[in-house]
Amino acid sequence: MADNASAAEPSKSAIKKAEKQARVAAEKAGKVAKAAKQAALPVVGGKKADDIMGMTVKKTENFSAWYQEVVLKSELINYYEEISGFFILRPTSMYIWNTIRKWFQEGIEEMGVEEASFPMFLSSKSLEKEKDHVEGFAPELAWVTKAGDKDLEVPVAVRPTSEAVMYPYYSKWIRSHRDLPLRLNQWNSVVRWEAKQTTPFLRAREFLWQEGHTAHLTEELAGEEVLQILELYAGVYEQLLAVPVVRGRKTEKEKFAGGYYTTTVEGYIPSNGRGIQGATSHCLGQNFSKMFDITVEDPTQKEGEGAKHIHVWQNSWGLSTRVIGVMIMIHGDDKGLVLPPRISKIQVIIIPVGVTKNTTPEDKTKMYDQLQDFKDTLKKVKVRSDYDVRDGYTPAWKFNDWELKGVPLRLEYGPKDAAKSVVSFARRDTGEKGTIAISDMAAEIPKLLETIQSDMYAKAEASFRSHRVVINKWEEVVPTLDSKNVVLIPHCLAEKCEDQIKDSTKGAPDESDGPQDQKAPSMGMKSLCIPFEQPEGIVKGETKCLNPECGALAEKYCMFGRSY
Repeated sequence: MADNASAAEPSKSAIKKAEKQARVAAEKAGKVAKAAKQAALPVVGGKKADDIMGMTVKKTENFSAWYQEVVLKSELINYYEEISGFFILRPTSMYIWNTIRKWFQEGIEEMGVEEASFPMFLSSKSLEKEKDHVEGFAPELAWVTKAGDKDLEVPVAVRPTSEAVMYPYYSKWIRSHRDLPLRLNQWNSVVRWEAKQTTPFLRAREFLWQEGHTAHLTEELAGEEVLQILELYAGVYEQLLAVPVVRGRKTEKEKFAGGYYTTTVEGYIPSNGRGIQGATSHCLGQNFSKMFDITVEDPTQKEGEGAKHIHVWQNSWGLSTRVIGVMIMIHGDDKGLVLPPRISKIQVIIIPVGVTKNTTPEDKTKMYDQLQDFKDTLKKVKVRSDYDVRDGYTPAWKFNDWELKGVPLRLEYGPKDAAKSVVSFARRDTGEKGTIAISDMAAEIPKLLETIQSDMYAKAEASFRSHRVVINKWEEVVPTLDSKNVVLIPHCLAEKCEDQIKDSTKGAPDESDGPQDQKAPSMGMKSLCIPFEQPEGIVKGETKCLNPECGALAEKYCMFGRSY
């Protein structure tokens, strides 16, 4: 769960002070966010970038400004201007999220996970039970102190996560080992009042996610589920989003606060060389069951022995709309969004060409009827398509517009195509062009979409593989990071050593003018995960931790990098 709760409920004076501080912080954050937004979007030809059709920023020249422009202009999000740090997810984004939701829901239902819905508010009393875990969320808690014009007797917090909401009821519902496993998942939004500058999908004050919370009789059963869920998360990235990830375990320093251990899927952003956490599946051990008194009678005790109770083993796991941001950053280009076919709301856009002022109304109607036939044909083979017959826009303008929106495949159809009984196509991912016989559309277009999906994954996987570099000499670490790589180094896995590594790989802040992405990086590297897929090279009892200030023996190769 999450928060900053003190043993006693907040006093009225403390609440008023907090409200004032929150107002000041919100005003300041709003000004900062507005300034950042304006600064990120350049002026071109006397116009602001958001007033110009099409992309104005190159991905390689100003990555953060490019990202902001692409999510806005491709109609994925809108800034919620009433309160800073919040975003509106538009239909294209929600289609992607709902596709992920459906796919993942089917996977967990097969495992026996049931859906539930718990309230969004939690009390300071609940938070007190998990002080240690909540500490990390404390600065981000949003408190409700009034109902109408009356002060609440007991302020309530908006959930940043739901352990403190759910686990008191697990304690009530789990009475016997026969009640196990208890596996619940909920799809909801959570609020974490970020003080840092927010970024669409990656860092928002409210975001959508799923959170699964389960209880098991033994460590082995809990551990089995942890890896099953992790594989489903990897599937979301690899099978739906065409994004490669590394499966691994977090170090003790980076694991979930209050948990036993954390497994993770880690991504990589080629444009800046940063790692990014994709999703996490945690084994909580018995820590939370002890906090919330979730016990069962030990089924292994012998008859005649006194009643012996054991604490259950718990897991929690979560995936958020951050996945959409990762996908955008990896696949997008200077023309805008590039969507993998499996999650694209429109997979094929059909655009009429060769229609001129000399085209008769009858010929125009005949062509548009043919476009509808194409759409009907594709619908029968479960291809999501549409056609663009907007008046007043040239075919070239429409091409650019749909490329900006990332539609995977464009079909063009005009009098010349009709004469040959073909449609012309253009792939969004590669720009490759060709023709398909109209009679073959139902068979060839689904195959082409699958080729696009697999090619996008293969390209991203090759990039990630080539930028995961095994390093066995300390002096090579920073130059390798500066070349936009993540590194795998022999490491002792000690927390103190991780702190030293982060400090020793920091650079001096670059005070020069220009886009932040073009400045020399000053961020130190942190551990991303201990990959399950380990390079060869560590000799137990001989290989030293690569950190020259450490001197301890290495336990594993650990993946480090600059990260989000």
